[in-house]
Amino acid sequence: MVVVIPRLLRGSLGAICTQAALLRSTPSAFRYLTRSSVMKSKRRPDHLERTADVVRQEVVSAAKVCGVASESPSVKRLCLLVADKDFSFKAGQWVDFFIPGVSVVGGFSICSSPRLLEQERMIELAVKHANHPPALWIHNQCTLDSEVAVRVGGEFFFDPKPTDASRNLVLIAGGVGINPLLSILRHAADLLRERASKGQGYEMGTVRLLYSAKDTSELLFKKNILDLVNEFPEQIACSLHVTKQTTQITADLRPYITEGRITQKEIRDHISKETLFYICGPPPMTDFFSKELESSRVPREHICFEKWW
Repeated sequence: MVVVIPRLLRGSLGAICTQAALLRSTPSAFRYLTRSSVMKSKRRPDHLERTADVVRQEVVSAAKVCGVASESPSVKRLCLLVADKDFSFKAGQWVDFFIPGVSVVGGFSICSSPRLLEQERMIELAVKHANHPPALWIHNQCTLDSEVAVRVGGEFFFDPKPTDASRNLVLIAGGVGINPLLSILRHAADLLRERASKGQGYEMGTVRLLYSAKDTSELLFKKNILDLVNEFPEQIACSLHVTKQTTQITADLRPYITEGRITQKEIRDHISKETLFYICGPPPMTDFFSKELESSRVPREHICFEKWW
């Protein structure tokens, strides 16, 4: 589950920090799914309850599964075809995930870039195994051509306009919290390509990814991340951290791996007035680094974080 704690003020660079009414006009079947899932949630708060005050789009779009793969021993990657031309998202946002026959609505961050949707009408999700009905369905029942529905929401995103001031990004990820940050990283790469090929568009600064997981098998999207680092060696860099590695680290990963947690010093080394910080991971991690940045006098409007439950 995901809870958004917006820090950035309203603006194209970052998060919209106003609230909007939830569950406007949607097809009756999805209204029923939404209400029933909230009423039946008697244990811990569910995705729809946790994000009840978060901005959502009104569009609920049909989607078809066009790819399923194991991204790690505990994470499944889904590719969804969304033909609806009214469906769009900003890098870093999530979707409400409606499954026929499952009353509980899932909430999963999109890990692909908006450009993939524009060009191929596809989005990608990566879902960790959990005893939660939507996650169980994805891991145990989802197949090619399975039909679902999705609706975009979230106040955690990077969506600069071409005339906005150039910004550096520091992306801090823990575990499956890499998902929205990978979307932002991929979007930044698309902006760099556009600027290089056309000589116009948003002038992207540098991007630094700090990503921590238990071991290298749980570092998601390693190849995708390193491909971007190699494509843009002057603009994109990464530091991959492992906290409980028990096997030998492969030669291709070794230059990028640090054994141990992300440190305060690493974060402080990248503080500047041009830098925006995006943090996504378990609550203790996001709390720690957001407070660390505030204590280092980083303006609150330059810090945006999302907690992954």
